[in-house]
Amino acid sequence: MRAARLLRMALLVQSSPGLTAAALARELEVSERTVIRDAQALRDAGIPVRSERGRAGGYHLAPGHRTRLTTLHPTEAETLYLGGLPGALADLGLAQAAGTARLKLAATLLPSLRAAAESSVRRFHLDAAAWFSEPAAPPLLPALARAVRDDRTVRLSYARPAREDRPARTVVRVYEPYGLVLKAGVWYVVGRVPGEGAGTAAWRTYRVERLTALEPGEPFTREAAFDLAAHWRAEAERFARALLRTPVTLRLTPEGLRRLPAALGAAATEGLAAARPDPEGRVTATVPTESGDIAFAQLTALGAEAEVLAPPTLRSRLTAHARALAEIYRTPG
Repeated sequence: MRAARLLRMALLVQSSPGLTAAALARELEVSERTVIRDAQALRDAGIPVRSERGRAGGYHLAPGHRTRLTTLHPTEAETLYLGGLPGALADLGLAQAAGTARLKLAATLLPSLRAAAESSVRRFHLDAAAWFSEPAAPPLLPALARAVRDDRTVRLSYARPAREDRPARTVVRVYEPYGLVLKAGVWYVVGRVPGEGAGTAAWRTYRVERLTALEPGEPFTREAAFDLAAHWRAEAERFARALLRTPVTLRLTPEGLRRLPAALGAAATEGLAAARPDPEGRVTATVPTESGDIAFAQLTALGAEAEVLAPPTLRSRLTAHARALAEIYRTPG
C-alpha cells in the first residue's frame, strides 16, 4: 500500500507543483508527518522531491525532472475505459471527444494492456438512469456544460414548480455554474448566485430539465477550495432531512423494526437500532416522515407489524383502511 501511495505522491507533485504538505495529506488521506516521511523516501529512491517555503513554496520536483512512473497496470487501464458513463458523455456533448481519447489511449498501450482495457468494456456497463423512465438529455445541458468547463456565468430562466406554500413561477437570475451532477438519470447543476455573499446561503442547485432559457455571460473566478462531490453529499443529506416534516409515533414488532428502513428510508430511521423493546418485544419510536399522505402509503406496506399511535388522523385513516380490508376478506371468494 505504501508503494502505491509513494507513486501517487510523485505523480501529484509532478502534475501539480507547489502542493503543500497539508494539501498532499488531504489527497493521500494521511497525516502531514507521513507526507514528510514519504517525501524523504522518494528522495532516497532517486526522485528529487524538494520542499520550498514562502508564498510560492510547497513540494516540487527538481527543474527538468519528470518521473517515469506512468506505466499503466492492467487494472488501471481497465478503469480508464470505464471512467465515464456513455449516456452521460453523450448528454454533455462529449461522446466524440471521449471516443477519440479512448483511441489515443489504446494507441499508447502495450498490446496486453490494450486487450485488458477493451475486455472491460465488454464485461461492465454503467447505466445511471432510473428504472421505468425514458431518460432524455435536457436541451440546454450541452450549453450549460460548456459554461461549467469555461467558468463562465450564465443568465438562466428556471421554472420553479408550485408547492403548498407558493405558486409556480419562473425565476431569472445570473448564476455561476460550478458543476453538473447526474443522479438517478436526472441532471442537476450546482452553483452560486453572485452578490449573495459567502457561505451555504449563496449556493443554489437546479434541476437542469427545468431550465427554460440560458445565455452565456462573463467569466467568473472559481472558488479554489470548492469540492463538488463533498458539496453534493452534504446538500443531498440536508435535502433528505428537510423533507421529513411530519413526526409519526409507531409501535413496532421485531419484523416491523427490521422492515421499517425499507418502507421509510434510512434518513427517517436513524438511531432506531438502539431502541429498547418492551416486555412484548415491541419498540415504540417517533420517526420523521414527509407528510400524512406519504406516511399512510408507506406504512400500509408494513401491515400489522407497525401500529400508529400518533398523530390521531393517521391512526384513524389506517383503522378505516384495516376495516375495509377485513370487510373485503370477511368471506371466502
